[in-house]
Amino acid sequence: MCFHISVWEEPEYWERKFKVKISDERIRPVMRKPQYHLNGFSHPNMLVIPQQYPEVLAPGVWGIVPEDKSPDEIKSYYKEAIPYGGGLNARAEKLFNHFIYKRVIRNQRCIIPINGYFDPHEYQNKKFPFYIQNIKNEPLALAGIYTLIGTYITFAIITKQASPLLAKVHNVKKRQPLILDTENINNWLDSTISDSEILETINFEYPESMIKIHSVSKDLFSPKVNSNVKTIVNEVKYEGVSVI
Repeated sequence: MCFHISVWEEPEYWERKFKVKISDERIRPVMRKPQYHLNGFSHPNMLVIPQQYPEVLAPGVWGIVPEDKSPDEIKSYYKEAIPYGGGLNARAEKLFNHFIYKRVIRNQRCIIPINGYFDPHEYQNKKFPFYIQNIKNEPLALAGIYTLIGTYITFAIITKQASPLLAKVHNVKKRQPLILDTENINNWLDSTISDSEILETINFEYPESMIKIHSVSKDLFSPKVNSNVKTIVNEVKYEGVSVI
């Protein structure tokens, strides 16, 4: 699954890389704060590129909410949804039949630009966090879906069966987020593509040669430690723990 991510670049960086413009200048100062570790279960605000307005970066709340909810019901829904993952991830296998996903998969897809994400690796019944990023430190473009709740965008990151390399990292559930390249970003945001073309994009395999992975501090898992610090993405090695 994908519950922990890193987004430390300023909005201007994402605007250049994805050829978009922030939707509201008032949020630019807020989104300039680097976020080296965002825990999805805190339902943070993040920038997304929505299918309905593919030329903009818009603020979204991580955790998809059914469209029949009102803005006042968002927080209570998140509490109810904790046993189901808090709406943070949407399984690719359920996109056309889940009661929320099937309503938005055709017209409300989005891209979530990030620097990297964290996944747990289990070794001798203990969990060790790993950081996954582009080998050239380029952005990762995650595919998502979203709903509109009043003026709020709420979104989920799509996950799928992990590639052989990423399955070595997330070695229990063996899942990964759907990472797209430039061509597939354009497809994902294209409102004219068919269901079969949507499925083709979902089945895209991001090249493993473009990924680098290293273990990081267990502070990532500790609720008693502020892990939203620059050093959280630094490599920390553990004896006997390796995925290469």
